[in-house]
Amino acid sequence: MSHLLANRIDSIAGEVQCRRCERVFEIEYDLRQKFLEVGAFIAENKWTMHDRAPQEWMSPVLPRCGSCGQENAARPVIVGKDGINWLFLLLGQMLGCCTLEQLKYFCEHTGNHRTGAKDRVLYYTYLGLCKQLDPTGPFDP
Repeated sequence: MSHLLANRIDSIAGEVQCRRCERVFEIEYDLRQKFLEVGAFIAENKWTMHDRAPQEWMSPVLPRCGSCGQENAARPVIVGKDGINWLFLLLGQMLGCCTLEQLKYFCEHTGNHRTGAKDRVLYYTYLGLCKQLDPTGPFDP
């Protein structure tokens, strides 16, 4: 996080596509604000999660389409394993849109536990990304 902010990267953008009108557009998140939201959620709920992602992460509420106005409609555009914008998905709390294989790919390349059901691998993905941004936070599995 300090490296990103020191290089004046204070917002993270990514593409989403509406499931209704199929329009592709970009959404931008404030790095500090959104990370504080995710970090606070983890700090408050970590001990009740039992190494499993909560329902909010498994079935994320998607952004509203900026074109047609449909609520819960804009899914992140995910192209292959190498092109995933992990930080964008974390800040938007949309990592649950990834497949189990994509989540395992992330965990494999970050040295995290990568076996088990999707809720477990998703949990480790959230904690792994948060730990990269704030190594001193409450993000150890």
